[in-house]
Order: sequence, then C-alpha cells, then structure tokens
Amino acid sequence: MAEEQIRQAVPADLPAVKAVTDAAYRPYVERIAVVPQPMEADHAADVAAGKVFVATAPDEPGGRGGVVGVVVLEARADHLFLDSVAVHPDAHGRGVGRRLLRFVDARARALGLPEVRLYTNALMWENQKIYPKYGYELVERRTDGPYDRLHYRKRLPRGVS
Repeated sequence: MAEEQIRQAVPADLPAVKAVTDAAYRPYVERIAVVPQPMEADHAADVAAGKVFVATAPDEPGGRGGVVGVVVLEARADHLFLDSVAVHPDAHGRGVGRRLLRFVDARARALGLPEVRLYTNALMWENQKIYPKYGYELVERRTDGPYDRLHYRKRLPRGVS
C-alpha cells in the first residue's frame, strides 16, 4: 500500500479536517472532563490562514481514501508551534502520525526555524510516551484555564534536511 501524501488543506477539506480532529480527540473528553481545544478550533480560519496540512490516503480498491491525518501549525518568530496533530482512529498503526511529525520537522526547517514546540494535556498520557520517542523534551507543566498542559520542545539540528 502506498503511503499517505501530506499537503496544505483547502476549503473543500473542512468537513474531513473536522471529522478527523473530532474522531481523534473525542476519546479524551470524558478523561479530561473538558472538550479538547482542537475540537473547538475555527478550522475554516486555520485553513484560510494556511495553518492546516492533511495526510491523504491513496485510493484503495473498495477503500475510502481521503483525509486520515491533520496537523495545525503556526510559525512564530523563534519556533514552529504544533497546535494539533490528529490521526483518524481507522488509520492507527499505519505510520500516519510518524509521517506527520516528520513533516512538521521538515516544515520548521524549510521556514528556517530552530525548534518545534507543542503542548498536550497532562491526562493524555499516551502522548507523554510518544513525543519523547520523536525527540521532544518536556520543558514545563502549566495550567491554562481548564487545561493542565505539558509543554514540549524539539530542537532541530542545523543543516539536516
């Protein structure tokens, strides 16, 4: 099976962006007792601003193809902020998340930014295992409103593409 392709989202992707984001974050609603922020994001504004990238699965015989993963990125003065990464549960185990995280690194390098930063809810303990595997280090725990967040960063080596 061919790998997913990653491209900038377009307005026609909005229903899929919302569907993938909601499917990926819905399991956390009960655990963290609040709706995860990505589920309430203004996806249309983020797509219009060029912040959203989608992983699309190749069409498979009798398969569904379409958007299987989403990342929302924001370039800041000294880093690339990874606002959200979501993989549809039907695509788990296919390496979509790994390819999205590699894309994020490549995007930061293309923009000349030395690091990627993100945060995750402290009760999303799965992420506390995943991010360090991809080179992220925990730098801070902070409460932002109803969210107990763990802040991570990944410094990107210079000259590596």
